[in-house]
Amino acid sequence: MLLSFLSLVGLAVACADHELNARDPHAHAHVHEKREYLQFPLTPPSRPLVWSDFNVIHTTDTHGWLLGHQKSSWPEPNYSGDLGDFASFVTHMKQIAIEKDVDLLLVDSGDLHDGNRYTNFVPYLNGRYLSSNVNITVFNSDGEAESVPVGNRYTKFTTRKGRKITSLGVLYDFTGNDVNTTVQTVANMVKEEWFAEAIAEEPDVFVLVGHMPVSYDNWPAVFNAVRAVHPLTPILIFGGHSHIRDCQQYDGRSMALESGRYMETIGWMSANLSAASGNITFTRRYLDQNRVTYEYHTQTSNSTFDTTFGRSITSGLQELATDFDLAYLYGTSPQDYTMNQNPYPSNSSVLTLFIADATPVALVINNTRAGIPNIMISNSGELRFNVFAGPFTKNDQLTACPFTDSFLYIANVTFSVANQVLPTLNYAGAAEKRRRDAVEMELWGRGHVETRYRAWLEEMDKRAAVDGRRSTTQNLTLGYVTTDSCPGAGDDTLHLPLPYYSIPDYALVMTLFIYPSPTTRFLNSIPDYVASNAPNVTDDTPIDLVFVDFIASDVLSILNSLQSEQNYIEADVSLYSPTLVNEVLGLYAQAEWN
Repeated sequence: MLLSFLSLVGLAVACADHELNARDPHAHAHVHEKREYLQFPLTPPSRPLVWSDFNVIHTTDTHGWLLGHQKSSWPEPNYSGDLGDFASFVTHMKQIAIEKDVDLLLVDSGDLHDGNRYTNFVPYLNGRYLSSNVNITVFNSDGEAESVPVGNRYTKFTTRKGRKITSLGVLYDFTGNDVNTTVQTVANMVKEEWFAEAIAEEPDVFVLVGHMPVSYDNWPAVFNAVRAVHPLTPILIFGGHSHIRDCQQYDGRSMALESGRYMETIGWMSANLSAASGNITFTRRYLDQNRVTYEYHTQTSNSTFDTTFGRSITSGLQELATDFDLAYLYGTSPQDYTMNQNPYPSNSSVLTLFIADATPVALVINNTRAGIPNIMISNSGELRFNVFAGPFTKNDQLTACPFTDSFLYIANVTFSVANQVLPTLNYAGAAEKRRRDAVEMELWGRGHVETRYRAWLEEMDKRAAVDGRRSTTQNLTLGYVTTDSCPGAGDDTLHLPLPYYSIPDYALVMTLFIYPSPTTRFLNSIPDYVASNAPNVTDDTPIDLVFVDFIASDVLSILNSLQSEQNYIEADVSLYSPTLVNEVLGLYAQAEWN
């Protein structure tokens, strides 16, 4: 499966499959309904959008959240629109653009879901699915294997107002792609002959789309390659992957925008392209994804907002949710469990819920080793999202923990040794730290973004503490409070920043990512690895050391560094349970939340 895709879509909305954030279409207590009459007092946008002669609506990293965020705990209601609502919004915005006689594009920069197939998705975008540096191996008409671009390497087209556009679609230096795909590094891509040919002719504007962060990554390599040929041509860049709201201007005639994650944020950029030279006037905005936002900016009401097209998309998504039985109820969560808004470990941490509560219950179901003391270890990256109070469904399980890793174990590990594995994984010495840095770089290459996203949340919270935002008397709800590198305020709706809790000082782990700025460090606020509560046994008691398969090689290496009585090898590792990581919370909910 190819993790990311890149597309430039005119004014059509495409529907990805599988993971939907839905409510049970059968159970009347929590059916997903169109929310014309909102159940929550959402804050409206603070000001109208600024339209110019060239405008773009941007989405990225929606990861299948096509039926929106349907939980009542804040800030979830801020993102409660669904893809049908978004389609209606785009339709109205298109009409406004026609009335204003200006251009409007809709751009997505990847991760609509965790991958999209060559034969059942790309053809529907009619040449606007861009994969400049990504190839796939297929069989040609002669039955021979051939490596071809997944989509188009670039596209050129003319807008309604007659502007000539050249667009590319770039994937960052991703290493987690499937065996039948290849990802060329960005640095090598810009040296290709086809790249030089693509940018040789000067358009009115370059629209560069990429699943690549606009800060601390390789966009400057692409930007500089274009600028070397066209010093003054306007360049609009739309990035993604790091799940944050971000904006950069590489010079006065360019802007680069990144628009969050999980269908929480809709990006907006406008550019006054009439200036032949000198700086271009840009604006950017990060819109909360809900009907209040949409109706405000389209000057519609509950009775006039929905379009037939939008309604049909919502209906189709509800049918998919039914087909995949996403409303299957495991139990009812008694409270919210969060990743970052509560400290780890604590009774309100989703990591504590997963590793200390749920995993020990789920893995011993029908397990002959249930009576043997154990320690269970997982990397914290197995958890992707919060668990909220109320019905806990199949969809909620996949949302919180979508990964299909297995649980392995090594039998008869002396407790005193097993109990040192977790702290060694997390807080090792200098040599181990270098190894961990390499692992973090590898994880980034394979698509793990949580460290950078959490650093963004932490900085947001610290800034609020310094400027006194927490003590404001304004009636604001929780949400993102963005500071980026572009002028003016970017957030469309005013919020109080989410609380962010770091682990105790003695447990802080600094993670070094090698980016164009090698001194940039991101603070990981939770441990990279977490474990179940240690059993109440003596130091010499043999126990089962249980761990996710993702960290098997690290566990073996550490065990051999902690003792010399036995040299542990792969043959000592066995499957502990047929239960996969993404089944743990559901099994726990069935056992404990009914």
